[in-house]
Amino acid sequence: MRIRATLSLTLAVVVLTACGSDYPLGDEQEAAAQRGDTSLQGAVTAAGSSAQGPAMDAWRSGFATLYPRAQVQYSPDGSGAGRGALLAGAVGFAGSDAYLSDEELAESTDACGPGGAFNIPAYVSPISVAFNLPGITELKLDAATVARIFRGEITTWNDPVIAAQNDVDLPALPISAVSRSDDSGTTENFTDYLHAVVPEVWTEEADGTWPAELENENAKGNAGVVSTVASTVGAVTYADDSAVGDPLGRVALKVGEAYVPVSSDAAAAAVDLATRVEGRQDYDIALDLDRTTDDARVYPLVLVSYHVYCARYENEATAAVVRAFGTYAVSADGQAEAAEAAKSSPISEELSRQATDALASIEVGDIP
Repeated sequence: MRIRATLSLTLAVVVLTACGSDYPLGDEQEAAAQRGDTSLQGAVTAAGSSAQGPAMDAWRSGFATLYPRAQVQYSPDGSGAGRGALLAGAVGFAGSDAYLSDEELAESTDACGPGGAFNIPAYVSPISVAFNLPGITELKLDAATVARIFRGEITTWNDPVIAAQNDVDLPALPISAVSRSDDSGTTENFTDYLHAVVPEVWTEEADGTWPAELENENAKGNAGVVSTVASTVGAVTYADDSAVGDPLGRVALKVGEAYVPVSSDAAAAAVDLATRVEGRQDYDIALDLDRTTDDARVYPLVLVSYHVYCARYENEATAAVVRAFGTYAVSADGQAEAAEAAKSSPISEELSRQATDALASIEVGDIP
């Protein structure tokens, strides 16, 4: 499947006609048209990361104010589903909590032309290890302890290994570890952290799919695992921090000799230490994170979530909307909107500049 000009134009006509208005978001969007850029027109669909959901809602709202006649629809089906839809040519771009693998990059030339697809970091957030223990809002744990909990080797909250790291009255409750049931970039980041820091305990390589041999309760999406833990005393999970709220507590992770709590600033510091993945196109900004740092300013269990775009589109209207939306998302205003809506960490000014340049390189042409 390819993203054809007819598909993009049909989507625009169907959506606008169904709403019976040139301003499908209502009176506020119609008023914004008086000061917005109405020359940009078209509709683009996207799918992917559930972690990006709140940020994507904020970006779509801000984008609609700037460009009242352009539309972006987003379905938070999970990172794996989003990448799969892009590779099949079913969506204009994908949201993913993991960058495209080398195999996926090679496959992307079928839908995106000889330049394939590329990754742009758009959303940065810590992944919380969140638990439900009434009266306890924070625990201190090292990576080995977290790994053993999710492997089912530490089974009660008052285990001596947990008690030795915490000066709190721990209950003799069984631990119920909850993982993602879907192909998830959050899972890939979580398992990457464990395998990088304690490979002798977490022997499995990083993967978006939870290891089949580790049987525990599971649920779909960040919202699913958080809801499950919130309703189960003694449960624990990993989730994008923006999805974690009362009554759950959070784990401060051991980094070097210190325990670092979850924070936006500590997540941003982790991205500042990241390096570009080697062997990629200049416009591909996939990042390798240093999970093993001993810098106490850094929270290493961080998620860098990407927008994955095609280097070429067959339709100029689609390409123009994609460029404009992507540029807005990585701009200072777009990052501020996401931070307010989703508690994310804004990307740096330099990373924003690199992302903007990469988006400007998107071209229009036939896809053989």
